[in-house]
Amino acid sequence: MLVPDLFKRDVFDDFFDFPSMPARAAQTATVMKTDVRETESGYELEVDLPGIQKENVKVKLDEGYLTITASTTDKKDEKDKKGNYIRRERFSGSYSRSFYVGDNITENDVKARFENGVLMLDIPKPETLPKKETTKYIAIQ
Repeated sequence: MLVPDLFKRDVFDDFFDFPSMPARAAQTATVMKTDVRETESGYELEVDLPGIQKENVKVKLDEGYLTITASTTDKKDEKDKKGNYIRRERFSGSYSRSFYVGDNITENDVKARFENGVLMLDIPKPETLPKKETTKYIAIQ
């Protein structure tokens, strides 16, 4: 649609989102698709991160929440025969997704590997782990 959409950024974005041009919305909608599989001992997560390098992926465990963060930078330069720019586009973004895995899980319990744009995580079930001590004793001097 060549008429500016009120919720989009500007007229040029509408032009580049025209059916003959790749839609950015479709690109961002496909980021971090996740498959969760339950096994006897835990859960397996497969997170699709196409085009993202391993160095740009971070997995953090904080207060029972496992957070996956990925960032990417994309530059497309097209020049004519004289070296003048016909089109020059840059895209930089980061994506994040969180899962509650339980308070008993520690960073040593989670196993992660990254192969061919897919992050694979093995997370044990909380009930298969030893319980944390909830009673704390105070030393008497």
